[in-house]
Amino acid sequence: MGNETATVPPGSLPELLADLEALVTCESPSQDLAAVARSADLVAAIGTRRLGVEPERLVLDGRSHLRWRLGTGDRRVLLLGHHDTVWPLGSLADHPFTIEHGVLRGPGCFDMLAGLAMAFQAVAALPDPDGVTLLVTGDEELGSPSSRELIEGEAKGCLAALVLEASADGGALKTERKGVSRYQVTVHGRAAHAGLEPERGVNASIEAAHQVLAISALADPAQGTTVTPTVLTAGTSSNTVPAVATFAVDVRVRNVEEQHRIQAAMLALRPVLPGASLDVEGGPNRPPLERAASADLYQRAGRIAAELGLGRLAEAAVGGASDGNFTAGVGTPTLDGLGAVGGGAHADHEHVLIAELPRRTALLTALVAELLGTDRHAVPGGEDARVTSGVDRP
Repeated sequence: MGNETATVPPGSLPELLADLEALVTCESPSQDLAAVARSADLVAAIGTRRLGVEPERLVLDGRSHLRWRLGTGDRRVLLLGHHDTVWPLGSLADHPFTIEHGVLRGPGCFDMLAGLAMAFQAVAALPDPDGVTLLVTGDEELGSPSSRELIEGEAKGCLAALVLEASADGGALKTERKGVSRYQVTVHGRAAHAGLEPERGVNASIEAAHQVLAISALADPAQGTTVTPTVLTAGTSSNTVPAVATFAVDVRVRNVEEQHRIQAAMLALRPVLPGASLDVEGGPNRPPLERAASADLYQRAGRIAAELGLGRLAEAAVGGASDGNFTAGVGTPTLDGLGAVGGGAHADHEHVLIAELPRRTALLTALVAELLGTDRHAVPGGEDARVTSGVDRP
């Protein structure tokens, strides 16, 4: 590829840590378009340095995404990640980038900036990356409103989509993710003086209470379906019968049939109080990533991990969604959770275990090489990924 870093063994630790520090210290909250644009500049520079190829920069609805299409052959493997985070500007003041006792900390390091650093190293180590697409989006934490069609378009026809989101507990790969639906229910009643003539009103709060109970009852724990009313507001003053109430509903499902059942039930809601009316907005946001979409890739990854001396790879079903839901939704085999091992996504204790970075990168490199039809043993460092780390930095 005309880049000397292409011969660096997968998971080369100094390069991984240097790239990850740069990414973490360039804050990229999803809602701040300027910050995400600055982050995209940095990601593009790091990727160009590691891969020897500049990305396409795709700005959709003001949000910055990057795409590397490597080689000229058919698109076969999609590597998918995002560079936006949930951390607001200034978070570094209270959560600085640190490395101590083999643990790396900093806002967004686990979710999922470490995955980006790993992806660049893995692709750079491939003897021939022809057929690989690396897509890095800038709005995943918002539900991917501008990048969904881009993700689905890149995934269609690929042999596999490999998602660089962080692993589940203990390094488990994510072979199942629940689908997500989101709704906003607005209840319309009629205002009246609460003390003088409440009977002339139609109490939107009471109607909302009826609807919240009815909606909650749609959950099916046996199926893994959760239906959770969340933020609720009603009324304008303490002495007025509320004329309007609104509440949000979060739905998580394990299969498409359940997602359709909840959708039909939400659209069939009817008011209980005479004179009240309802508006229901929203619907499915992400389809489920069902285990069938991950099974073959998980088996491949497990075999490769054993050959590399990485031990047994566990798998996990998780309630949170990712862009892997979209790739699975268009029929592309998808394996998620290939990124960092650590914990604390979106939380004060967010962290990455340094010793696992080169090991997981070696796994990713070998998996991509196999999907491309490349001999794993032709990959630099592919024969042995046993790595230890005693890196300590204040």
